Amino acid sequence: MSRIERFTINTRGRDYAVGDIHGHFQRLQAALLAIDFNPALDRLFSVGDLVDRGPQCLQALDWLDQPWFHAVQGNHEALAVTHVNGGWLDYAQYRAAGGGWFLDLSEREQSRFAERFARMPLALEIETADGPVGVLHADCPCASWAEWCAHLQGEVPPKLEEFCQWSRRRLQVDDQRPITGLRALIVGHTPLQQAKVLGNIWHIDTGGWSRGHFSLLALDTLSLVNAKARE
Repeated sequence: MSRIERFTINTRGRDYAVGDIHGHFQRLQAALLAIDFNPALDRLFSVGDLVDRGPQCLQALDWLDQPWFHAVQGNHEALAVTHVNGGWLDYAQYRAAGGGWFLDLSEREQSRFAERFARMPLALEIETADGPVGVLHADCPCASWAEWCAHLQGEVPPKLEEFCQWSRRRLQVDDQRPITGLRALIVGHTPLQQAKVLGNIWHIDTGGWSRGHFSLLALDTLSLVNAKARE
């Protein structure tokens, strides 16, 4: 099964990307209304982590059902899948990170969410007039987008999947090296006060789920709308 979904250019409306949502869909809806988002024409691409921490986690499946909303699997969705599949988890840490809502569901409901989360891709690729834009949760484990896409066509090595969903190395070392083969790569995972660009990698989790704001990035212009200026 391929772990990447590709999208042709949007000739009718505009495409936007948003950072981590973490169960705050009401706040996100308000941000979309502020930019006159039109679900009949526009599309919204998410870096994942739709759930945990916020009060509206149960709405995640409803959003995933919308034809204009597309999301990669973040580490928080992966945690839910791991739990249902019987993998090892540090449950104290999982609850501390906001996973209590999920653990307190019935087994049937847990399975329903985990089944949908398991089908979420690890990567999105959106065509724009100026070249393809990629979306991952945390970072790209390969210097080349083509190399990473080759891994996504089959069983993704666990270390690469973990890097894709958990790594903060690029921000920690201020790595400016671009991912070749992309106009831009958009990621979240690490909350920042304002969006930051390293090479061609946009980090857009600006804490809309916490005390910050949702950064909405227009993919046609690579410009932030309804957000603070980038660094």
